[in-house]
Amino acid sequence: MALKLYNTLSRKKEVFKPIKKDLVSFYHCGPTVYWIQHIGNMRGMLCADIVVRTLKYLGYKVKHVRNYTDVGHLTSDQDEGEDKIGKRAKQEKMTPREISEKYIKIFEKDVSNLNILEPTVKPKATEHIQEIVNMIQILLDKGYAYSTDSAIYFNVSKAKNYTKLSGQKLEEKLKGAGKGDTSDSQKKHSADFALWFFKVGKHKNALQYWSSPFKSRSLDCGQGFPGWHIECSVMCNEHLGKTIDIHMGGIEHIPVHHTNEIAQSESTNRVDFVNYWLHNEHLLVNNKKMAKSEGTGYSLTKVENKGFNALSLRYLFLQAHYRSKQNFTWESMKSAQKGYENLVGQIRSLGDKKGKINQEFKNKFIEKISNDFNIPQGLVITHEVLKSELTNPEKLATILDFDKVLGLKLDSIKKEKIIIPEKKLEKIKILIKLIKLEKKLKKKDLK
Repeated sequence: MALKLYNTLSRKKEVFKPIKKDLVSFYHCGPTVYWIQHIGNMRGMLCADIVVRTLKYLGYKVKHVRNYTDVGHLTSDQDEGEDKIGKRAKQEKMTPREISEKYIKIFEKDVSNLNILEPTVKPKATEHIQEIVNMIQILLDKGYAYSTDSAIYFNVSKAKNYTKLSGQKLEEKLKGAGKGDTSDSQKKHSADFALWFFKVGKHKNALQYWSSPFKSRSLDCGQGFPGWHIECSVMCNEHLGKTIDIHMGGIEHIPVHHTNEIAQSESTNRVDFVNYWLHNEHLLVNNKKMAKSEGTGYSLTKVENKGFNALSLRYLFLQAHYRSKQNFTWESMKSAQKGYENLVGQIRSLGDKKGKINQEFKNKFIEKISNDFNIPQGLVITHEVLKSELTNPEKLATILDFDKVLGLKLDSIKKEKIIIPEKKLEKIKILIKLIKLEKKLKKKDLK
């Protein structure tokens, strides 16, 4: 059965055709590691996990790259503000590296608790500075980039079909020069984005910087750090190649980050960057955008501290399609925990013996997940199996097979041991002896 996925680039469902027959190259935008990731970020990680699990379930090998942004992501996605890692380092009185390692460790614990599969490669931006410099130099040599006092910018007017992913009107993006300080006003277009920030002006006190062959327009300064967008292009290029099968991230990346990735990657390599673009929708809280300022930027630890299992949160996330908004409330979390516990209870009741996987139900499951990763419908099939006339061993085998995609750790469920207090145990033993004695007396009476 053909896998169909919704390609943001074409704005329609397409039959998936990988570049290589049995190997899928998949790049997923990972976290900027300056803070604890909230459960909205975790949902994004789970959406990518579902893509990987589904591809593997359907027989593909997957090379999955998920990066760590540990420099260059400013407090605004529009090249404004301070580097997030550096800002947090100053606040916590730590080095940028200590900050990134601290929050990578927390992130990895969270994704592990959610049973998210490990990527094939987990590159860091700071490990690819030379490769970043090399790509920027190519863009300068080809005339796609230019230098100002404060940065090297990509000239979006030079890019071929710059807004093909977002569908925005290029004329609107090109209006006016950059606003802000003297350096920004030297931008040719407001939409031009930074490839390299020089260690001057507002970034004079940057905590992370490297030497480079670049020169600012009026200063003999090559030291600086890369922009956010170029990092992903380079890491993707280095670990997966010039053209890849699938690239995924949140919908917020469509108009800026992913649009810029395409522009710089295709201008450098002169080939298509990505064949299929996938974007997951946002997680809301009480039907509003998650916000730290309102205290709704919940972490997984916050959820667990309220008595909920991380796999119950996973079960909640599985109930909404990745391209649909999902609303989180504590009531929905309670319902998800109850639903997950009920599922676990039903699996336990099936016993330990596994039979044959039922092909009819498996085909139904494959049909649903092959339709743009429709996991909510896959869950429906799972419950249909439990209600079916199949034997318990067949049910168990079939559902555990589905769990390769669902990732609910149903194969690790053990039968609960019933612990009986010693006093009650003695009473039960006496009762059993009385029952046996009664049976013997009845047999004598019958004779």
